[in-house]
Amino acid sequence: MTDWLTLPPLTALRAFAALSETGSAQAAGAALNVSHAAISQQVKALETRMGVPLVDRSGRRLQLTTEGRELADALKTGFDTIARSIDALTGADADRAVQVSTTQLFATTWLMPRLMDFQTRHPGVDLMINPSAELHELTPGGYDLAIRFGDGNWPGLEVEMLVPSDIVITAAPSLVGDCEITRPEHLLEYPWLEELGTSESTDWLRKHGVTEGRAKSVTQVPGNLMLDGARAGQGIMSTAMSSVAAELEAGRLKLLFRDAGETGYHIVTRPGVLRPKARAFVAWLRRQKEGPRDEQG
Repeated sequence: MTDWLTLPPLTALRAFAALSETGSAQAAGAALNVSHAAISQQVKALETRMGVPLVDRSGRRLQLTTEGRELADALKTGFDTIARSIDALTGADADRAVQVSTTQLFATTWLMPRLMDFQTRHPGVDLMINPSAELHELTPGGYDLAIRFGDGNWPGLEVEMLVPSDIVITAAPSLVGDCEITRPEHLLEYPWLEELGTSESTDWLRKHGVTEGRAKSVTQVPGNLMLDGARAGQGIMSTAMSSVAAELEAGRLKLLFRDAGETGYHIVTRPGVLRPKARAFVAWLRRQKEGPRDEQG
């Protein structure tokens, strides 16, 4: 049971949380509609109450102490959870588009070809799809969910497998021809393609024991262009099997190596209740992995 009498006043905690988030007393005051002097007074009172310094005031710029950073992280988690619950209960963000973070290659090869079905079934739900290799934080008022590739080990988040998929190394027949590529180090003789913001080529080679030497060249491109480049024979590509299955079947790409495992694309959300429009999108995603069927009921 919470000992409410030992907790510092909420006004002081809010002031410190705003200060840590905005980086200055003036900006925190503006966020809370109070003066910067009031913010400073509340933070000093909080330090006195707790008996530990939260802010290092020795430099020209605001810096949090170790204790301050720990408290700031705890407050951010707590206030974010409160805000998310209030939004869900009041419907304050009901009209906001469902914001989805995913990779460019997955958006191009899997998500976009299916989106018309979602739009037909849910004409009142707007979407904002951000295809990027960057891992965006899932926060209230920001991204509702992400579709990430990996083994699903993302602590603190709700994770559900969407598309199981092995990692494969592929290339166009025009690039590798009939060469016998039986060992990972043979791939160093060829150029590689990898998605902007990643290190897929070096990561895969290192994982398979190739720690010396380097690929002939590495060209980083947006994920939606990587498949085009691979088809054109511009480089070796490491990607998910689900993204290139059709290309392999048609013979436009050649399978060189395949890493079987518990990897795949996952639906990733914050813990707690999603707002209704985001829940509708997640439910639709689940039905896509189960195969087309009526969503009634």
